[in-house]
Amino acid sequence: MADHQKLIASLEQGKALVGIIGMGYVGLPLMQTFCEGGLNVLGLDVDPAKVRMLNAGKSYIDHIPSKLIRDCLKAKQFSATTDPRKLQRCDAVVICVPTPLTKMREPDMTYVRSTAEVISRNLRRGQLVVLESTTYPGTTREVVLPILEQSGLKAGKDFYLAFSPEREDPGNKNFSTRTIPKVVGGIDRTSSRVACALYSRAVEQVVSVSSCEAAEACKILENVYRCINIAMINEIKMLFHRMGIDVWEVIRAASTKPFGFHAFYPGPGLGGHCIPIDPFYLTWKAREFDLSTRFIELAGDINARMPEYVIDRVGECLNRTKKAINGSKILVLGLAYKKDIDDLRESPSIELIELLRERGAKVDYNDPYIPHTHKQREHDLGMRSKPLSPAMLGRYDCVLIATDHSDYDYAMIVKHARAVVDTRNATSGVRTGRSKIFPA
Repeated sequence: MADHQKLIASLEQGKALVGIIGMGYVGLPLMQTFCEGGLNVLGLDVDPAKVRMLNAGKSYIDHIPSKLIRDCLKAKQFSATTDPRKLQRCDAVVICVPTPLTKMREPDMTYVRSTAEVISRNLRRGQLVVLESTTYPGTTREVVLPILEQSGLKAGKDFYLAFSPEREDPGNKNFSTRTIPKVVGGIDRTSSRVACALYSRAVEQVVSVSSCEAAEACKILENVYRCINIAMINEIKMLFHRMGIDVWEVIRAASTKPFGFHAFYPGPGLGGHCIPIDPFYLTWKAREFDLSTRFIELAGDINARMPEYVIDRVGECLNRTKKAINGSKILVLGLAYKKDIDDLRESPSIELIELLRERGAKVDYNDPYIPHTHKQREHDLGMRSKPLSPAMLGRYDCVLIATDHSDYDYAMIVKHARAVVDTRNATSGVRTGRSKIFPA
């Protein structure tokens, strides 16, 4: 029996060990899904604190309950480590590491390259390697494959290589890693077959495409689509504000059309690891083909300007009471990039706080999901969430709603705040005190 047939059989019979590199917002839900599918998982992370927590059955991500981790540990299906040499025991290795942008909006392949180098040093014959990190078309073949082949093994013959884009949506209770269709594309047919066997064990639907490039392009297309449409509605919002038209009312009305319209919603800027970043991977790659991706770049510029627009609206709000941003006390409600999660990656709230500070404001924040900030690659706010109360709200010159968490009592907030700048239409159901609300 050929090596790939042995691996497929091992995956189908639930005897395989899957290594996941990166135990974050993508890797941890994937671990849970593979364990539920009957596979054993080894989680590898460079952060010793995370590894200790996982091996103690503790979750550090709000929407992944600790009980799920304890169940996987109890069933002896999961363990975590910082030792990359243990990857040699794995039948499949899945890469779930960050792919950020540089300050010049160019792909930062540091994490992908270093991870591929770690795997290459521990690669053995018959293994499957899958890249899940969102990236530009060509990364798997042009970046990962040459590094892995430094091991002396040949892709498609001695080991198998594929790309399968992550499709996580933290906080979305309608879908899970198991129920979201999984796109898979290998560097060759054999690699595709093996990768499909891996994911078929854990997810309900596997969508096989012709190549790893097609799979990479699929993820980029999904996020470019959202980026451009969000930019469009953000621009419409700014125009309608000047025209005295409620953009939220217009969206509600347009959404009654049963065809030809899909609602997108304005906000204070883009957040999360995907939409603010991934489209620029494609604009960078497009230069290799002498093509200017004007739609994508324009959308990026519009979305990047939204925090500045919100700060201008805060200034207008304060001007109504003859105050300036400089010296004012401002409370930002919501630090996460979207409602009801604890994820602050690329959150516009961070930039809003930094812009307000630059203009001399005294800024605090409240977020029921994020009790304190932590150091990020480019930000270190050094703040703790302030407890929310009627008396506390009244001490601020302005309350800025940046994230519309369901936990917030918006009627109470409007009642006791001096002024509210609402970037999410969160106060639309509040009837009393509407004169205090300044839509943004």
